[in-house]
Amino acid sequence: MTQEEIVASVKRDYIFNLAQQNKRTDARALDQYREISVEPGWAGNAEGSALVKIGNTQVLAGVKLEKGTPYPDKPESGVLTTTAELVPIAHPTFEPGPPGEETVELARVTDRGIRESEMIDLDKLCIEPEEEVWMVYIDIYVLDHDGNLLDASALASAAALWNVEISEDLEDWTLPSFPISKKPISTTLAKVNGKLMVDPSFNEESVMDARITISTLENGDICAMQKGGSGPLTRKDLRQAREWARTKSEELRKYLE
Repeated sequence: MTQEEIVASVKRDYIFNLAQQNKRTDARALDQYREISVEPGWAGNAEGSALVKIGNTQVLAGVKLEKGTPYPDKPESGVLTTTAELVPIAHPTFEPGPPGEETVELARVTDRGIRESEMIDLDKLCIEPEEEVWMVYIDIYVLDHDGNLLDASALASAAALWNVEISEDLEDWTLPSFPISKKPISTTLAKVNGKLMVDPSFNEESVMDARITISTLENGDICAMQKGGSGPLTRKDLRQAREWARTKSEELRKYLE
């Protein structure tokens, strides 16, 4: 066994033992988030932007609006496109090159929460049916990775969308404002040695058995869900995850006000 494997094994046992006692390495409760901050309007060259910090995790999201061609199956609707980039300086495991599985999942889960919540009224972004619509681009940049990129990216994207301001330079814009109405929030829980814990840190994610991300609306309805990890989740796990997601989303939604 190499030195790295020994360290990883000791770390895993330590986190597992704490979990059995309903404890965590940073002394948080199992249902407690790390400190959160949201700075809207962080990037001046975007229609909307926000920098989100959850503990030591930092994610920047920017929103750009451009004219483009609608999809053939939705000729009268605007287009939402979400991309993510894991900046190499954010973590030793991030490498330059084409998007990997983690990058693709991060963009897709964030996109699904926004799209399924109908946060943006895409039908109002039609300029000319079948010809031209407004394209909404959400770009996510992970600046520091210490776990729970999913919640940080979702919160940053939602905050950036609510920060959108239409400038005079945006030609042909005729709507009174950006058509946005809802505030979906993603809550991620990791299952570690049989215990669920909210907002997993990087070390907790490295030893987790499974993960679930639940996006909820203001009324508590679930609009999207994503499971990760190879381990199982029981019905009891899902019930608890749903309840914690509804409770915690109320706390996070305050950052969008």
